[in-house]
Amino acid sequence: MSDPNTQVRAVAELDLDRYLGTWFEICRLPLKYEPAKANDITATYSLNEDGTVRVENRLRDEDGKPDRAIGQAQAADASNAKLKVSFLPEYLRWIPFTKGDYWVLAITPDYETALVGTPDRHHLWVLARTPNPHPETVEGMLGTARAMGFDLSKLIWTKQSGEAVPASAFID
Repeated sequence: MSDPNTQVRAVAELDLDRYLGTWFEICRLPLKYEPAKANDITATYSLNEDGTVRVENRLRDEDGKPDRAIGQAQAADASNAKLKVSFLPEYLRWIPFTKGDYWVLAITPDYETALVGTPDRHHLWVLARTPNPHPETVEGMLGTARAMGFDLSKLIWTKQSGEAVPASAFID
């Protein structure tokens, strides 16, 4: 069993330009705002003109209905590996204490697979550029999470069809 006193650490430096783009969610710890049976979950990061990062999460619910959440992230320090993220409507994002921690805890050198979590160990995701990353790579990411004290007993494996929810599924 991992030591819960082990420190959660973000990577020393994240090349934000390489991190931008679409990631498939491979697995996660349960989230109150994401249905447990959701599938085809992706997160797409793009740079806003003001230097913040636009975050668009898309999924299909258990009935196949597409849904999405759009948020904004901002680097919390010069490493770019510790982000503060808000999914509140834009006009409410100024309110203090409404941004969540989103730390990149590990990333492969080719920026194809990433481990993301929160320093309180409540949230964790394994993300990959493809819906079916190499199992040994995923297990390596989960090993890193265990070593940082994350409890993986409630891990949810995201069903991926290989088809991301298209933008055309939403009317803006």
